[in-house]
Amino acid sequence: MPPRSSRRLPIGAEVDAGGVSFRLWAPARERCFLVIGGNSEYEMNAEDDGYFCLNLPGLSEGTRYQFHFGDTDDLLADPASRFQPEGLSGPSAVVDPARYQWNDHDWQGIQAFGAVVYEMHIGTFTREGTFAAAREKLAKLRAIGITCLEVMPINEFEGEFGWGYDGTLLYAPTRLYGLPDDVRAFIDEAHRIGIGVILDVVYNHFGKGERFCEFTPDYFTERYSNEWGKSINFDGPNCRGVREYIAKNATYWIDEFHFDGLRIDATQALFDSSREHIVTVIAREARAATRQRQIYLVSENEPQQTDMARPAKVGGHGLDALWNEDFHRSATVALTGRNEAYYHDHRGTAQELVSAAKYGCLFQGQRYDWQDKPRGTAGFDLKPWNFVHFLQNHDQIANSGTGTRIGHITSPARLRALTALHLLGPQTPMLFQGQEFGSSSPFYYFADHEGEIADVVRQGRRSFISQFPNLRDEELLRHMADPCARATFDKVKLDWAEWDRNAGVVQLHRDLLNLRQTDKAFSRQACARDGEMDGSILSSTAFLLRFFAEEPSDERLLLINFGNDLAIDSLPDPLFAPPEAHQWHLSWSSEDASYGGSGRRPYDFQKRWVLNGDIALVLAAAKFHNKQDAPAVPMEKWQAGILRAGDPDT
Repeated sequence: MPPRSSRRLPIGAEVDAGGVSFRLWAPARERCFLVIGGNSEYEMNAEDDGYFCLNLPGLSEGTRYQFHFGDTDDLLADPASRFQPEGLSGPSAVVDPARYQWNDHDWQGIQAFGAVVYEMHIGTFTREGTFAAAREKLAKLRAIGITCLEVMPINEFEGEFGWGYDGTLLYAPTRLYGLPDDVRAFIDEAHRIGIGVILDVVYNHFGKGERFCEFTPDYFTERYSNEWGKSINFDGPNCRGVREYIAKNATYWIDEFHFDGLRIDATQALFDSSREHIVTVIAREARAATRQRQIYLVSENEPQQTDMARPAKVGGHGLDALWNEDFHRSATVALTGRNEAYYHDHRGTAQELVSAAKYGCLFQGQRYDWQDKPRGTAGFDLKPWNFVHFLQNHDQIANSGTGTRIGHITSPARLRALTALHLLGPQTPMLFQGQEFGSSSPFYYFADHEGEIADVVRQGRRSFISQFPNLRDEELLRHMADPCARATFDKVKLDWAEWDRNAGVVQLHRDLLNLRQTDKAFSRQACARDGEMDGSILSSTAFLLRFFAEEPSDERLLLINFGNDLAIDSLPDPLFAPPEAHQWHLSWSSEDASYGGSGRRPYDFQKRWVLNGDIALVLAAAKFHNKQDAPAVPMEKWQAGILRAGDPDT
């Protein structure tokens, strides 16, 4: 075998000069045999630390292979397989990444600041459910202002449909969505039109059908409890190969597929007491694989541990951002009026939404009643782009029990108003597929299982949603979609004809994202925690956000009311005061008729005015050039004796 340094990765099959190099970690085995094409067998060479290797000349891409250990005829797929053309139980296939001719040589990657994220599930994004079909829709997303795709997990899993979070072979893009080069072509096209692509990865457990224990039981540990399966061994005896398997997987997607980063699922379940936490290792290895491109690393973390988004040099884990469930929960309560189950601690008030815009997570270490313990950690030092905000995602739509989108639960006007907050607020906004055109397609949990495991999955879903009192209704449960039925999977696929039918919703998102990316007050929100944005409460349902700018004329006010009409005769709040020698005028309204609203009404902010219910307004600062343009004290106030000695205007 050639020196290990000639390999791209320490495990798996790689095309080398004149043949293929195979390398496997199986420390529980004394002998290992490689089977080519189902009949030709070769004993592999044992190395230190439980590795086996073999270099076979004359082989090339497409060669199918499996392993066995001499004590049984049972053939196993490669744990680091690059492709499984027949699924988990079939042979692995050799893939040569060098055969794909990339066209993104000038692509510089994506930055954490300024991203607009779009979460998508390839299997349901189009009727075809493939990367090739998804590629045809990318131009639409770019046209409305999407800059980064977050692709739900694509590694090989058991069955013919699923979310992907129970992936089994972490290096193999599933055959269900196309060939490995289809993934590359999708990313290549995204880069061509200016969109980055990050991959959702699951490193806290392996899905059903895994056979890792047959290579070594050291992949797992019983030291920690994991709600999704056996915990992975990151800090126990003989964990070196496990840590390498996971960390190199992160580099693999970035190096061989040109992904622009990762969203790491449930990082709180990556249990590790090592000197260097596995998340820190993943971040370091991923950045080392970038070839000078900038990548974007995001953590999903239920307890909202903010050290995920701090640099390793100050004790963090080196990721860029953290999903903020608090914003979602407060916004959902504001949209629906319900705060049951895990929404229990959120009231959906104006104060919560202003605090989320200013500080990100709302719970930063104080008591959280739903769990009867502290939640979150301090994050006052973090920047807005360290938080990802969303109104919908795959989990939260499915957790409704009925799979109903938020737009079918709340009023259109209120959703438009909260969408303005979502897309203009300082934090990184994320849309879920179809949200940008008001998709009516539900999104259920679905997994292709049969028999006993299917019954377990069905009962698990019912048990989980039972925390919502209305979802215990037996009548509703009888009509709930079967997560293991093919029809459930088919029903959630997007209907792209709705893009044209719901043109007003598309226009709303396009206009807001255009404001975010081109208006100076919104586009420079990277510095929002350094005095560039502040907010005030007008009522329990109304608030304003003031976006400052270098030039007074570039300053903006975002006014939002998700309650009843609010009559305003004056606002004793300096954040509402226009910049010197300027006046506020209406720049944008969520009630514009083009969005399906009731129309833009005229406003004169020098007089009494009404902030209507369920509305969002953007006010721009307009400069006045002479005294005639300046706001004057009305003569009738002098005559009525309203101004008194000591008033500033006397």
